[in-house]
Formats: sequence, C-alpha cells, structure tokens
Amino acid sequence: MSSASNSALKQQITVQILSSRQRGRFNQLLKKHHYLGDTPPVGDFLEQVVLCDGKWAALLIWGPAALKLKDRERWIGWNPLQRAERLKLVVQNRRFLLLHQKGTQPHLASRALAAACKHLPAQWQERFGYRPLIAETFTDPEQFHGTCYKASGWDAAGMSQGSRRDHVDFYVDEKHPKRLWLKELCPKARKTITSTQLPQQFTEATVAAANGILPLPPASQRSLFETFQKVKDPRRSNSRFPIGSVLTLIAMALLSGAKQISEIARFAQRLRPNQRAQLRLPLKRGTRRFYQVPSYSVFYQLLTRIDPEEFAGMLSDWLTQEEGHLPGVLALDGKMIRDVIGTVTLANVEDGSPRAMAIMDQKEDTERCELKAAQELLKAQPSLDAITVTADPLHCQKQTARIIAEKGGDYFLQIKGNQSNLLKKAKQQIKPSPFLPKSIMGTDG
Repeated sequence: MSSASNSALKQQITVQILSSRQRGRFNQLLKKHHYLGDTPPVGDFLEQVVLCDGKWAALLIWGPAALKLKDRERWIGWNPLQRAERLKLVVQNRRFLLLHQKGTQPHLASRALAAACKHLPAQWQERFGYRPLIAETFTDPEQFHGTCYKASGWDAAGMSQGSRRDHVDFYVDEKHPKRLWLKELCPKARKTITSTQLPQQFTEATVAAANGILPLPPASQRSLFETFQKVKDPRRSNSRFPIGSVLTLIAMALLSGAKQISEIARFAQRLRPNQRAQLRLPLKRGTRRFYQVPSYSVFYQLLTRIDPEEFAGMLSDWLTQEEGHLPGVLALDGKMIRDVIGTVTLANVEDGSPRAMAIMDQKEDTERCELKAAQELLKAQPSLDAITVTADPLHCQKQTARIIAEKGGDYFLQIKGNQSNLLKKAKQQIKPSPFLPKSIMGTDG
C-alpha cells in the first residue's frame, strides 16, 4: 500500500448535519462542482457534510425514494401493498460530491460514503422521528463506474428505465438508463421491511395504504376467485356477497399481512370500482357504478361458518399451482386472527409470501394445535428437496425434524434454554470456527 493510501486511512472522518449558516457554501459548491448542480428540497430531506480531520471533504443530499423501481422491488422482495405503505423507509442519495481532485485522496470516497450511511439512520431519526432501513441511488454508467458505492457495501441491483418524473403523474422518456445501487442501513434490513408486522420503531414512517394496491396481478385475482367460487357456501342462499368474492378478499388481505378481521374489512374498502367489479361485488341499489364491499360482520360470519380446513387446503393448492416450485428457504410460522381462526404458514423467508397454509387451534395439545398442524402441513408437501425449513423453538421436536428429512429437506430449528439437555448437546456439537463471528456461533437460551 502506498504512503498516500496509509495517510488517507489514518485521517479522522466525521459526519454532521448541515446547519443553516453553512447552507450558502454548501449550495455554491454543488452548483460549481457537481455535474447535476444542487437540488431543491422535496419531502423529508437531509444534507450531510463529511469532514476529514475537521475539514470539509464530501457533501451528500438525501431525499425521498423513487415511487416505483422494478429492480428495487425485486431486490427488497416486498409486495405492492408493502411498497405503498413503507416507501418512506427507503431514502435516496440524490447528491454525492467529493471536494478534492480525483486520485489525490485514495479511498476517501468509499470511506466518506460508508461513514455517511453509518450516521444516516440516527441523524434521520433526530430530524424526522423515524429510522430508514434502505438507501438507494443512481449513477450514470457513461460517466461513472460506481466504484466507491461497491467498495462501501452497496449492491448494483439493476438499471432504471431511463425516464424522468416531470409532473405528479407524467414522465419524460430520456432514453438514458441509470445504474441502480441499493444498501441495507442496518443488519437484516430487507427482512425487517418485508416482515408481516413491522417493529414498533419503524411504524412512524408507514402511511395509509393507497386505494387499489393489491398483492396479486389481475390474472391471479381471477384465478383465485374461480378457485373459491367452488367452495360450498354455508350461509343462507340469499346472501348478498358471493362466497368467491368474500373468500378472495380474505385471502388477498392475508397475503398482504392482515391479522385482524378489521384489517380485512379495511383492505376491502380500499378497492377501486373496477377492482370491485372484477370480483363481482354487487352494485348498490339505485346506482350504476357504486360497488359495495362486505362489512366486518360479513367477514366474521363467513369465517366462523366455513370449513377452515377446506379454505386452507384450497389456498395452499392455489399457491402451489401459481408458484410452480418452492423457494430455497421456507419458514414455519403460526398466527391467530383474533380468536376466530388460526393459520400455520410455510412462507418464503425472502419476502414473507405464503407457499402453503393449514388451520390451527389456539389451544395447546389438541389435534389442531400449532405443532401438530405444522407437522401435517409438512407431510402434505410433495417434496422438500434442496429446501431448508426454519422454525422457532416450539417446532424443535424429533417428529418435525424427521418429517422434513424424509421429504428430502434440511431444517434449522431454534433451541431454548428449557430444552436443557438438547441445548447442551448442541453446544457440544458446534465447535467455534475462525471464519464465523461469535454472535453466529453462540446459542443463548
């Protein structure tokens, strides 16, 4: 390593939020030296100054994320409803300017960028009251290789489509795609942002879901409706809402993360008129375009009367048919919808999307308790070849492990301190590795 590189690595890097008295200098430097100039503040907007040994070394501007990016959505693994509700947890690096000539300060670009990202969540929370989880930015491949982004831990996730937002709902096609870079701002950020239930510290950033954002494309909605139309309706013959419509709404709400009947009802209320028509919901008497949606009581009455095993079985069969194959890692998880119905789900750990589902009881030691329902769900899978199934300590049982192994899969089951003998044996079997950190090798109960 050269003496210049050694000297650069010894320099002290600090990051501060721009103060009002510094703004004139900040904007002047951007206008003079950044090829895009400065940028007006829009939405939640934060400016950082990176100092090297107390002197200005780099300037950064952060703002709201792009509304839609196919490659970003694929990289994160969230569905359209999650994107609409949680977009504020993604922030965009809109400007990054180094205040030195290229080649004179080796490694400073990546060090400054890494330091800015490290301080960003706390500074953002101080200013706006919530912590972002993911950062995005774009580089022009005709001018920059994005080396500093790669060196500081960003992923090259794809390319933009080359359009620029000109008005609220109007885009100009500039035919100049940019390279998209993405970075997790904390460990397991993607898992957190796609989780069914966001941790409390991130809920301040969520917004009410926009109307008409659904977890399935129109073709899949029609397919799901046709599947549930075959269910025998346990209600009176003059029920206003078709059973296929109601069950499809329930299923889509569950796929979007709903856990309460009230959440299912709110999900239905957000449907647009054309979406309500496609689900064959009834018109309000005396109107031509006002399609009604089921109320809370309609969902409650149907959920308490249908055969839950039939519902879960049909939804699982449909999910298998739609996917065509199972993902590489699946997680077992049990949830109760109030005290009405409980589900055990075999879900993709990347995006939380269900792959199979079974009904469970809230009570323990019954034929449909969570443990036994999960075992029956695993038995029903045609194959688990090349699949790893993860589960919490409740499922750390010999029978569960045996079922997974017999289906050709592997398992990763948590062990708690109350299984003292098993925990002791596991610790004896796991030998420390010089290639793994202690936090991974450790097994706290």
